[in-house]
Amino acid sequence: MYGTVIDQLIDALRCLPGVGAKSAQRMALQLLERDKVGASHLAETISLAVEKIGRCQRCRTLTEFPICDICANKARVSEQICVVENPADLYAIEQAGSYRGQYFVLLGHLSPIDGIGPEELGIDQLMDRLANETVTEVILATNLTVEGEATAHFIAEKAKVLGISVSRIAYGVPMGGELEYVDGGTLNLALQSRKEI
Repeated sequence: MYGTVIDQLIDALRCLPGVGAKSAQRMALQLLERDKVGASHLAETISLAVEKIGRCQRCRTLTEFPICDICANKARVSEQICVVENPADLYAIEQAGSYRGQYFVLLGHLSPIDGIGPEELGIDQLMDRLANETVTEVILATNLTVEGEATAHFIAEKAKVLGISVSRIAYGVPMGGELEYVDGGTLNLALQSRKEI
């Protein structure tokens, strides 16, 4: 429609989550018409990130170093490992600011129908860490989906065999949420996971 190169740019922008044809078109035209300097900077930064960013050898999150800043930080609690499904979950917990332990990023969840088993999630690597490091607690922070729950249960069973305490993040009513707007499943979970005050 616009020419081969512009059409390729629009199509390339559609790989981003939540970006459809119209949004990609607006982004491409904005970059080309009004912000060519920004477009060049974006292209250079993406290229550099693709070249330099890999996985942490300990926790598997995204990093430009063999060991990420979190794993290298001696001030963090090494006896706790929080297991998350992806780097975005790790960043969300870090932004909350209260967790000071270590992490392990699964890069997904168990899904036999999609051919994703324990090997693809690095669960053997996690179990090696649990067996060879002084870990007293595994905090399971997988998503509250059928697959996330199955993954949490699988890891919990393996960690318990090693004599490690296993906990699951709490879930329920969000802070500032009003009960009348919370779905029934969330309310049921909130009631089941209530604690004494």
